[in-house]
Amino acid sequence: MTAAATPAPAAAVETTSAVDFVSPMPGLAPHTAFTLARIGEGSGLYALRAADADVRLFLLDPRTGSYGYAPSIPADARALIGAADDAEVALFVIANPSSEGVRVNLKAPVLIHLDTGRATQIILDDPAYPVRALLGP
Repeated sequence: MTAAATPAPAAAVETTSAVDFVSPMPGLAPHTAFTLARIGEGSGLYALRAADADVRLFLLDPRTGSYGYAPSIPADARALIGAADDAEVALFVIANPSSEGVRVNLKAPVLIHLDTGRATQIILDDPAYPVRALLGP
């Protein structure tokens, strides 16, 4: 693993951007082409929609709150999307509304190359990051 990630702010992502996953995300095969659209200004919340189906996920820029989320981005994950360093990558977590509030997957962040839109979802080795973390107030 590398040092703590310093990915680019998700705000650097255009209001609506094309995103192309290098392989389908778990449970979303065969879809790899998506659009990413910001929801509201400054909320850090985005909608990721499949280009060819009625499939949608919510992504959250974890730096929009004080969550203390700073995973290491493995060099091989950056290479997979063609990023030379963390500054070329926007990092998101998948957000799921639940009856208790919003839960986020800190174990499997989504990485998007800011210039090309190539993306991947990685699984972190660090046990400090749970699959279903409840966001605080």
